[in-house]
Amino acid sequence: MLNQPKQSLADRFSDDQCERFHEESHDVVAFITSLLLGLVAVGIVFWYGRRRPVGAPLSWGEAMAASTYAFLVFFWWYGVIPNQWLMWADNELNWRSDTYLAQSGQALFGQEWLNWWPLDITMVVVRDIIVMGVYGLGIGLHVGVWAWWQDRAKEKPAVVPASRYGRPLVRKG
Repeated sequence: MLNQPKQSLADRFSDDQCERFHEESHDVVAFITSLLLGLVAVGIVFWYGRRRPVGAPLSWGEAMAASTYAFLVFFWWYGVIPNQWLMWADNELNWRSDTYLAQSGQALFGQEWLNWWPLDITMVVVRDIIVMGVYGLGIGLHVGVWAWWQDRAKEKPAVVPASRYGRPLVRKG
């Protein structure tokens, strides 16, 4: 092992391995990319909101561009990202109704004393619970960005110095 000559990276991987890599399906890339693009779209709203003066009037063109962008972000979070998750779970992970996470009478986690489980939980149920989480994240970001946008003009409360004991310092007199 020590006396073997060092191989270059090109020598380690044959052409067959390279071709096999490109022929494999990588659907998780579509889901991760759509999720990252959705987060970037939300980040753009924060970036623009910090630059735009509070109370500045909107022109007709700006209002149309903003509404189109908002529609795009809604479509992305409520359409594209959940669809990519469902496609990945159905096609690549093979989460079908005939595959189970837990069945009634099954020893859960390999423990025989946990065989009292009364429900059948298929992987389709798990897939749908995860897609509900994606929708929940989308609506949470939706409401959170609206609240942040509306509260941009509010003054931040002044920080009152505190004593060693955590109580605010107050001057007498």
